[in-house]
Amino acid sequence: MNPDQLHKRLQEGLGIEIEWSEGPVDPFYLIPSDFWVKAGLFVRDATDLSFEFLRSLCGVDYPDEKSILVVAHLFSYQHKMPLVLKTKIDRDQPKIESLASVWPAACWHERETYDLLGVVFTGNPDLRRILLPEDWVGHPLRKDYQPPNQYHGIPTTRPVVDCDGEQL
Repeated sequence: MNPDQLHKRLQEGLGIEIEWSEGPVDPFYLIPSDFWVKAGLFVRDATDLSFEFLRSLCGVDYPDEKSILVVAHLFSYQHKMPLVLKTKIDRDQPKIESLASVWPAACWHERETYDLLGVVFTGNPDLRRILLPEDWVGHPLRKDYQPPNQYHGIPTTRPVVDCDGEQL
């Protein structure tokens, strides 16, 4: 199935207009956020698609657009075909339904996206920080994030040194 056919199949299966682009590596399809889980279920369960594998799920901060892009990279082993689904959510209220009920591995990916970008995935069975301590303030992958100078009295920066160990 080529990208244009896949676009038509997604629109037909979801009953909505979907933007898409060839993308620099894989084509991607921009799904309205209220169709996020429905789109996941559709591409997983439609036998002519069978995107049974969630490769990754992440987010990208766009402060100038006041949005966060949530991105799911999928693969169909049956059809040997990749798929990238994207959705935009409000940066000030970054909330979207979890895909953990569609692909259980999404739970871990969503935890990382929550931890680093602050996206709340409703319905995720274990949404808590995964990389940073529970009491960490802020989300480091936000472009306006200002890291603290220390955490519980421990410096969060180190001097920059060259290959000979000389401080720069």
